[in-house]
Amino acid sequence: MFEIESKNQDEIIITTKKTSIKFNIASALIDARLSVGKIAGPGEFEIGDVTVRGVATKSDKTIYDAEIGGVHVGILGPIEEGLDDIVADILCTSSVRSVREIEPKLIVAMGNADAMVTDLKLSARTEKKLKVKNLESLPTTKEVVILS
Repeated sequence: MFEIESKNQDEIIITTKKTSIKFNIASALIDARLSVGKIAGPGEFEIGDVTVRGVATKSDKTIYDAEIGGVHVGILGPIEEGLDDIVADILCTSSVRSVREIEPKLIVAMGNADAMVTDLKLSARTEKKLKVKNLESLPTTKEVVILS
């Protein structure tokens, strides 16, 4: 089980029993309070019980795939390139194009959620934190979650 929360439109925080990881899309930094400091850029990292894969895009931005207990969480923000390299059950983005190309089960809206909901013609719900038990607990139809 893990939780996803957001303090602002550029940050996603994933918390498990063993660790808490903050992804900042604007600065492309991962902060897991490691002794080596923050992680930047592409690569594969094991942080507690989370496997993080950073994928470089053509414009030198980084998109992330965090795998927790078999659930893949894509963290893109507004980035619309490198989408072929991401498979996500949950997608944290503000890009309608990325939702259409990746086809996640659940979308965490970053940025203008109203426009995303209208363009995708989906329902939305607002949560303080999104709690995910496992892959089977995700909705069977696509839905948008707005983290407040």
